Amino acid sequence: MIRLLSLQDPDVVEQIWSMQHTAYRLEALAIGLATYPPLRDTFDSIRSSGEDFYGYKSDESGGEAEGRELLGVISISTEASVHLSITRLMVHPEHMREGIGAALVSYVLDRYDDIRHFTVTAGTLNAPAVALYRKFGFMPGETVRSTAGVDLTLFHLNR
Repeated sequence: MIRLLSLQDPDVVEQIWSMQHTAYRLEALAIGLATYPPLRDTFDSIRSSGEDFYGYKSDESGGEAEGRELLGVISISTEASVHLSITRLMVHPEHMREGIGAALVSYVLDRYDDIRHFTVTAGTLNAPAVALYRKFGFMPGETVRSTAGVDLTLFHLNR
C-alpha cells in the first residue's frame, strides 16, 4: 500500500531518516566507495524539505495504514506544472529486490499523469537503480562528479 506520508508525524520522519541513512551506506558499498561523506539531513531538514514523500507500507498488521511497517519511500519535487523530480528513492534493506522501488516509481508516474517531464539522478555505477529507471523509459543525460568523487547521471523521461 502506497500513501502520502505526513512529515508532521515524528515517527514517520524518523523512519525516513533511518532508512535513508541505511540505504545510503549500502549504495556507497555497492558502487565501491571505501569512504563517503555523511548525509546532512536531519529530522528538521526532511520535514522542511518541501518535498512530497510517499511510503510503501507492508500489508501486514491488518487495517490501519499507520500500524504498518514502512518498507520504501519515494520523494518528489515539482517545478511548475510540467516538471517533476524524483529526489529520493529508498527501500528497507530487508525488502530489496521485492519490486518495492518499481512500485513506488510506477505510482508516481501514474499519480502525476499530467506531468510531461520527469528527472532523477542516480549513481552511474548503481546498476540496479540505473536498470530500474531505464525500465520505466528514463534516458541518461548529463553526468556530473559529486564532491565525494562519485559519478552521477541525470535521467530524463519525456512523455
